[in-house]
Amino acid sequence: MLADIYHPGLWSGFFQLVGTGAAALTGLVFVSMSLNPGVITQDATHRYRAIGTITGLTAIFMICAFAIMGGQNHLAVGYEWLIISSISAFVYVRGYIKALKGTGSKVGLGFKRIAAGTACYAISIVGAITLILGHIIGIYFSAASMILFIPF
Repeated sequence: MLADIYHPGLWSGFFQLVGTGAAALTGLVFVSMSLNPGVITQDATHRYRAIGTITGLTAIFMICAFAIMGGQNHLAVGYEWLIISSISAFVYVRGYIKALKGTGSKVGLGFKRIAAGTACYAISIVGAITLILGHIIGIYFSAASMILFIPF
């Protein structure tokens, strides 16, 4: 039987801070999107980048909320993190591919952007798997990936 390596009391401040920040940024992005809905819906690049941004920030909020939920061990937190990160990564990469194939602005569709965003998700997924396997270092990888994702 694996020992419980996850101690929510040590992480609650971090997850509250990052979760609150992600929720606030999600709201700001939503409001800014509502100011120009025509531009966003008509251009595939803007549409899929908006979807990817909202999905990523919502995922960070959800991960933080699940992480401080009571009565969970590292397995529960790891599986939640893995599922949410995997779904978000799929939405991000799929949107980028659709934007490349679509007609519209190609601004912001460079290799650096997709590589950095995908790397953040990959680090999060690897961190979640590492946490599930019983190594606390996984939560550090995943936490760092959330912080790095926010600027993207």
